[in-house]
Amino acid sequence: MAIPEPSEQDWGEKDSESFLTDPEELWDRLPQPYRMIDKVLDILLGTAWESILKRETARSASQKKHPNLMLSADTELPECTSCLACSGDGRYLAVGHSQGVSVSCAVSLACVSSWLEDGLDITAIRMTGVGQEAYLISTVDDMGVARVFALSAEKIYLLKIVNKTEDINQRNVCVTFDLSEGGDFGAVLMSCNGAFWLDIYNFPLKSWLADLKQAAPQSQKPTVGDVNWTHCSVLMKITSGKLPTGKTLQNPAELLKKAEQVGGMGSGQNHMIGVHQWKDQDAAFRSKYGSNSDHVGTQPRLGSMHFLQLCGVAGGSGAEATTTQTGEVPESICLWWTGSHNLLQYSLCKAKDKHDVDPRPAMLWPNAQEIVCSAVSQSTRFIALGLEPDLVSVWDRQTGSPLSVVVVSAADSVLTRVMFVEGGIPAAFSRRVHLVVSCRSGTTLTLTAGASAAVSGAETLGARPGEAGRRPSAITSVAFLLGLTLVLQRNGELLILDAINKATVCCLMAPATHLLACPLDPVFTLDTVRQILFMRGDQLTSQRSEVPERIQSHLLVFRFGDHALFKPHMVAPGGSVQPVTMITLDTLEQACNRYLQHRSLIAGQESHKAVSITCMQTQENVHKVRKRTSLNSQ
Repeated sequence: MAIPEPSEQDWGEKDSESFLTDPEELWDRLPQPYRMIDKVLDILLGTAWESILKRETARSASQKKHPNLMLSADTELPECTSCLACSGDGRYLAVGHSQGVSVSCAVSLACVSSWLEDGLDITAIRMTGVGQEAYLISTVDDMGVARVFALSAEKIYLLKIVNKTEDINQRNVCVTFDLSEGGDFGAVLMSCNGAFWLDIYNFPLKSWLADLKQAAPQSQKPTVGDVNWTHCSVLMKITSGKLPTGKTLQNPAELLKKAEQVGGMGSGQNHMIGVHQWKDQDAAFRSKYGSNSDHVGTQPRLGSMHFLQLCGVAGGSGAEATTTQTGEVPESICLWWTGSHNLLQYSLCKAKDKHDVDPRPAMLWPNAQEIVCSAVSQSTRFIALGLEPDLVSVWDRQTGSPLSVVVVSAADSVLTRVMFVEGGIPAAFSRRVHLVVSCRSGTTLTLTAGASAAVSGAETLGARPGEAGRRPSAITSVAFLLGLTLVLQRNGELLILDAINKATVCCLMAPATHLLACPLDPVFTLDTVRQILFMRGDQLTSQRSEVPERIQSHLLVFRFGDHALFKPHMVAPGGSVQPVTMITLDTLEQACNRYLQHRSLIAGQESHKAVSITCMQTQENVHKVRKRTSLNSQ
């Protein structure tokens, strides 16, 4: 009797489950305690996977709730593009890359001119208009060399190398280079051997425009040596030296006698600073940072600087002066140094008459805590200061007094950046502003600051970041959209938030073939005239490799004017250049009278509001008493 051959139909379910073709695949049962560890790991992985699925589902649902703004256009960028800048009139886009500077047309995105040099890696760039057909461009490269270029007749000219020297070991390193609107002044932060100082230049624009007309028929790439450009020297050198010493004063009346002509005013006794207060501030700083003084060095670094237009107490006829917000020559510059409680303001008009190597501040804005961040409104009337650890102070330059001090909740401190929510120019006597504040925890807050404590407060803008990837890497106010801000997150998401109504308006979506370049330090700029966002994105390859490879940088273009969602928030081109009436006052007495008028007006409004509330409460109580009496009588 022959033995039958095995057949798959005769296999049982249990045999099919335990059948192995290779004996080496057999595994023994894990002994203790490894069997228990294996069960615990399975539970942990299962719980983590369920949490991941819930988060992905919630993220997809949140993205579906908000409308998306799709990509409008894109074009290739030069290799290793690191910075972008748009001209104020929206005509040109300046690009800094690893080979020099290029300028493209903001409409057609075609390159109109380039200034190339091997080994020149531009890391920062600024652009502003000069006259009708010329533009100034300031750049800083990776070696800390600052340059000033001019764009005229679609040609780029090198006007000046700011910190040029023969010996590279003795060269001053440029940290930042900023231009004022209109190109009248340039602020260059220099560093050498651990010391920092700020050089202010007054550029000879009229002479440079005449030189550009003569240089137009010459070579395609004229340098400093080819054309005899008009020389410009340092107007002012600002260091973090000793502050002015205090004077012993008993009351504000003595202050009025001492200060006949000033550039600002204080709010009373708190602005009369004595010598002992400087000593107490220095002692507090040393007690807090004394243990790290050997490591951080003794030279403070510049925190931030801002160009300011004419506003508040200044020399004049005492009448109302009408100024515009673009094309106005800055009147002064304000700045603060790390570790300092004081905001310093230097006059640029007085410095034009004579060069001052060691200038004294024309005005000092004292604060209770150390300054960590700052911002200036579009009209430069209001100055917002973020104070350590959780205070935001807003100063009104027109009255020279604090507008409001808002406390941020302790859970959201410490502050990292503050900015104004733009979208129109405040009225001449507006006493209410909106701000957006970012904290180290990743939370973004919106603040409403006003002269009355009833309108001052802080609220969370959007959802709190539950993971590191959703923390904002950059936040900027969109000047051509009323009350809206652009938020760029570390995971590459782009959001438009309504800072006043605390809501998400839309998401900016790039195509699946592109990825946001440098999410931690994104490269972007806004065109306020054409309502466009320019941003660098990297194109992904369609290879089968698991990790996508980046090959080419592209310029991503988002046009807000094409989307009907932004029509209610849109500011018409040129709408931010409307005239604003500012009051210029001759003496401190006039400024005091103006301040007291504002204060009495606000006090009257608050008193009227309190009386109205009291009357309403009284009427409600009378109604309740009558109703109770009628019930008892029945």
